[in-house]
Amino acid sequence: MSRETSLFSGRPSELIGQQIAGYRIEQEIGRGGMAVVYRARDLRLERTVALKLLAPELARNDTFRRRFTHESRAAAAIDHPHIVPIFEAGETDGVLYIAMRFVAGSDLRHLLDREGPLPSATALRVAAQVASALDAAHEHGLVHRDVKPGNILVSRGTDSDHPEHVYLTDFGLTKKSLSLTGFTTVGQFVGTLDYVAPEQISGRPVDARCDVYGFACVVYEVLAGHPPFRRDDDMALLWAHQYDDPPPLTESRPDVAPQADPVFAKALAKSPDDRYPSCLDFVAALRAATKGGGPAPGRGATRVTRQPPERRPKPPPRWAEPVFVERE
Repeated sequence: MSRETSLFSGRPSELIGQQIAGYRIEQEIGRGGMAVVYRARDLRLERTVALKLLAPELARNDTFRRRFTHESRAAAAIDHPHIVPIFEAGETDGVLYIAMRFVAGSDLRHLLDREGPLPSATALRVAAQVASALDAAHEHGLVHRDVKPGNILVSRGTDSDHPEHVYLTDFGLTKKSLSLTGFTTVGQFVGTLDYVAPEQISGRPVDARCDVYGFACVVYEVLAGHPPFRRDDDMALLWAHQYDDPPPLTESRPDVAPQADPVFAKALAKSPDDRYPSCLDFVAALRAATKGGGPAPGRGATRVTRQPPERRPKPPPRWAEPVFVERE
């Protein structure tokens, strides 16, 4: 019982310095309602890994354990440069765990909170890498269902032409797994409601186009500084995803070409049949729409020059700066 308390209580974890399944835990680097992630040392191969420990109540559910094993293996089988490699997944002493590559850098959530909206060129580079990862997963029959900035990791790239390298993570704990266990309350079955597709809300079957919707919400936020729908409570937000049209991106980013607005309208269509068939198709359409940048002739060209300083495009973020700090 003390182990369960230390895993998910607000107090400093008692696991720091301890070993779990051949990994020595060094530092907590993230947590959510269903899992805690640590930086850990693989004592067998002498390498640093990210070790995700799932909530103890999930390990006690036989349906979830089976689904977790199946989906972790499916995710581990995907060899893609923009998907965080999974080294191992298993159970030890009643604790489910996933060992993954440790990515030095930050997640997109922290970067957006720190930097605000990103320049269009940076946003498109990031989006293209995430899109290729999602499409690769879809080709393997895996739907992510929880695409959000916190599941997108950004590290330093190889050169000035590729200043950032982006990874998509969290395939081993999909929302379908949780729905089979009863962990489906609002805030759990979809994580953050800002990126949930209408068919997920209504309980209809989902496929890759569900990720197209969630991914488009993320890209919208990367450019606008906020997700497409903002409401005062969860029920109003769920309603907006199902029935309201997204506001034009150019209302928040007048420096982006207005041709981007119909691209987002299509990617965020309420019916999956009306969306782009793949994430890369969406990015290609967005790149074509924003090529050249700036407002269309006769459409508020002077607004760009009158932008307040905080709305002007910023230089590329400092990707490799870690956002995690030592906990007391």
